Amino acid sequence: MARNHTRTTSGEQLQQRNRELSILMAIAGALNQSVDLDQALRATLAQVAALLDLRTGWIWLLDEETGESYLAAAQNLPPGLAAHPRRMEGRCYCLDTYRAGDLAGAANVNVVTCTRLRSLVDGTDGLRYHASIPLYAHEKKLGVLNVASPDWRELSPDDLNLLHAIGDLLGIAVERARLFTRSAQLGALEERNRLAREIHDTLAQGLAAVALQLESVDAQLDAGEAGDAGAPDPARLRAGVGQALALTRANLEEARRSVLDLRAAPLEGQSLVKALEALAAEVRLRRGRRVAFEVTGAGRPLPMRVEVGVYRIAQEALTNVARHAHASSAHLRLTMTPEDVRLIVDDNGDGFDPASISPDRFGLRGMNERARLLNGELRLATCPGEGTRIELVAPLGARQ
Repeated sequence: MARNHTRTTSGEQLQQRNRELSILMAIAGALNQSVDLDQALRATLAQVAALLDLRTGWIWLLDEETGESYLAAAQNLPPGLAAHPRRMEGRCYCLDTYRAGDLAGAANVNVVTCTRLRSLVDGTDGLRYHASIPLYAHEKKLGVLNVASPDWRELSPDDLNLLHAIGDLLGIAVERARLFTRSAQLGALEERNRLAREIHDTLAQGLAAVALQLESVDAQLDAGEAGDAGAPDPARLRAGVGQALALTRANLEEARRSVLDLRAAPLEGQSLVKALEALAAEVRLRRGRRVAFEVTGAGRPLPMRVEVGVYRIAQEALTNVARHAHASSAHLRLTMTPEDVRLIVDDNGDGFDPASISPDRFGLRGMNERARLLNGELRLATCPGEGTRIELVAPLGARQ
């Protein structure tokens, strides 16, 4: 009997080890499908939920520069949290414990009461507890993976070790994705500087040569060298040359501005939030308009192309407020979640009839084009005397 019991126990252990190995291989495969951080995090949550029979999960990451935490990914958040992104901001018990260094190793991965759900009466879907798994790269703190189920039981040592191993895999994937992003950004910087040099060496110098030639013709006309019989009227030639000079100089200046924009983009050296704060301050200072700025999810980094697109749309919207709306105040709101980024700019100005917009008005057209490049949508709400509201909604992660 004792021998049979030993065989049964060994068989159960082997079955458990095979199950754990299958789960880890499935998650490792999902993480290896992409170096995009958002996709890797979403894939991990989906695999953990499916393989461990869990419903809900979310991942906190620490910003590399500021150290502040932000919600990097979420799956099936209960309505009380999903419908109110601000409830997923700021401190909580698991993050404080992790920062203090008291959440490290499988022995400390366990079920804790969620301080964000504890204060809610409705909208929890029966969730009150979650397991917190610390994420590290070597000894560098990366963040926390939280997973939850309405019917939590006490986790076994095997469960704790499996969750800790999943956290190790996820930590490696996060660090790899960040290294890839930094490499891509360095490549983009080098390419931008190459384009700047190319524009300077071709377009700008070509326009300068055209201007020099036109100035020479104008000087010859002044000297009377074109006054032979049958020649065109010098006054008319001079007027045409003067106009050509003005256009050429304007184009040369525009080319120089393009070079400066390529070498020093508005977001270079600062986050989207900081750039929008500076933009709002500039409108207040130079245009004399009150501009309130509100942000949710400030610690969440976005892909560079998304940040640039959002910034340019905000810039154009505030320019329209200052130039055309006759508004005394505007409100700029930015909300960043794992699913999407939302930008809202509204003002208390004159408003207008959208049907009356002239086709040569490039402001709204340009904003719509930028929104489409982000696979997003630009929504306009306005009417005469009621102010204007512009809203951008752009998906993130796997929905891009």
